[in-house]
Amino acid sequence: MELANRVSSLTPSTTLEITAKAKALKDAGHDVIGLGAGEPDFNTPQHIIEAAVKAMNEGQTKYTPSGGLVALKDAIIEKFKKDQNLTYAGNEIIVCVGAKHALYTLFQVILNQGDEVIIPTPYWVSYPEFVKLAEGTPVLVEGKEANDFKITPEQFKAAITPKTKAVVINSPSNPTGMIYTAEELKALGEIALEHNILIVSDEIYEKLVYGDNVHVSIATLSPELKKQTIIINGVSKSHSMTGWRIGYAAGDSTIIKAMTNLASHSTSNPTSISQYAAIAAYTGPQEPVHEMKKAFEERLNKIYEQLMEIPGFQCVKPQGAFYLFPNASEAARLAGYDDVDSLVKALLDEEKVAIIPGSGFGAPENVRLSYATSLDLLEKAVARIKRFMENKIK
Repeated sequence: MELANRVSSLTPSTTLEITAKAKALKDAGHDVIGLGAGEPDFNTPQHIIEAAVKAMNEGQTKYTPSGGLVALKDAIIEKFKKDQNLTYAGNEIIVCVGAKHALYTLFQVILNQGDEVIIPTPYWVSYPEFVKLAEGTPVLVEGKEANDFKITPEQFKAAITPKTKAVVINSPSNPTGMIYTAEELKALGEIALEHNILIVSDEIYEKLVYGDNVHVSIATLSPELKKQTIIINGVSKSHSMTGWRIGYAAGDSTIIKAMTNLASHSTSNPTSISQYAAIAAYTGPQEPVHEMKKAFEERLNKIYEQLMEIPGFQCVKPQGAFYLFPNASEAARLAGYDDVDSLVKALLDEEKVAIIPGSGFGAPENVRLSYATSLDLLEKAVARIKRFMENKIK
């Protein structure tokens, strides 16, 4: 049977080949170190697990409202007030099956065929695919490495056409770990307001910010920008709850209502037990969040310095999230490879280190290394990469 065009237009994930090969090598008994993880290596905090068990024991295992439990929406509302001094009503929030589902559903309800969405590169791999699945057109704008991978107002303005419907801002960014400042966001926001472009602000890594850097939501900069912005967030990264699948969107009530109606016909509702766990995540102690952030920052500071000693690797130091995104084009050249993807494959074959090629993020000269694993494994991996390069350029 012939498949639908919307499926055949999807771009296969470039990470799958590396991930599958790493697993196969590991299953065959090889000592493979994988640095591709997009999730914290810490377990979900115990008080959250206990809240889920309590909910199950009390029979909270039935359908919930499609847009999420009122109690969870209330916890999210309080979180916005406390963290960002933003005020939302219950009808301005939808709880989804992860932040990914929130983004997918959002593009389904705002895009018509041919509508354009501006997506800065490097980008998280699913943004363009969500847009294509909604019959929209992704418009990729290069965030240059010299500008910390961030797009400028001039670039944003030049990419706008009469078909532009939305722009995606991911700060802190996956894969780069970079953060837009308040001034940068204000400049982009003014252009979005001028052209009536919806701002999709993906803030899933907001709690993982290091040093003197701060996370700023564009919605906090003015009432007009708040009205023009849909915030996407969730508990996956902040509370190490990736498998629980709880994310949410906050913003214009008309858009949120449309998303809720669509969700009622697709997922029915987010998992009831996970919602009670998410309530505990936001209303319970936050010490585990701070401890996890501290551990990530310590790893970053140690591994960054070691990575910079490897021939051919150049890296802008990340400000948040848990990824390093070095430029490896010179390393590929020095090692005798035509491109970075070939370098990545050889590194896995010869040194059993799995990293993700930047081509999957719209940045073919770079690679993504996750430091969401133990410091011991990180140091071993970097030592192997260094040995690989030194052997190649002897």
